[in-house]
Amino acid sequence: MMVERCSLCMPASCLAELVLLRHGIAEPRIEGRDHPDRGLTSEGLDRTEAVLAALAHRGLRLDLLVSSPFRRARETAQIALKAGLAPLLEIDNHLSPGGDAGGLLVSLRGRVGLVGHEPDLGNLACQLTGLPRGALKLKKAGLVRLRQSCGQWQFRALLTPGLVL
Repeated sequence: MMVERCSLCMPASCLAELVLLRHGIAEPRIEGRDHPDRGLTSEGLDRTEAVLAALAHRGLRLDLLVSSPFRRARETAQIALKAGLAPLLEIDNHLSPGGDAGGLLVSLRGRVGLVGHEPDLGNLACQLTGLPRGALKLKKAGLVRLRQSCGQWQFRALLTPGLVL
């Protein structure tokens, strides 16, 4: 089987580590439709806080968080900031559902976390690592940790909330 390498690979000096974090449990869709103002539920807030606090306690540190502008992702990113995972937060439309999250990578440096939505984050991880599209799905408040080495992206961790807590 031939694996096509991604077009988003770049020199190791640009982006050394990438954490893809899916937002926590959100309020239900309204009449089956997504809405940018859906926030996290109380369960979503509690679980996300617990997961991100545990990750910070275990030493996960990033230079920057970049979040989707959708409320549930912004709330998740704010919890990550409060937990001490990163000192800075940017909002970027590339991380909106259906956006081009990979388009962000060429401008990022260091250890970066992207806070967004499925299937976009899972598909980005697949694209970077050469897996087939759709082969990876992130749970709510779950994450993928990737590291770039010699121009190749490698999995460091795939974590569900249940594995972290």
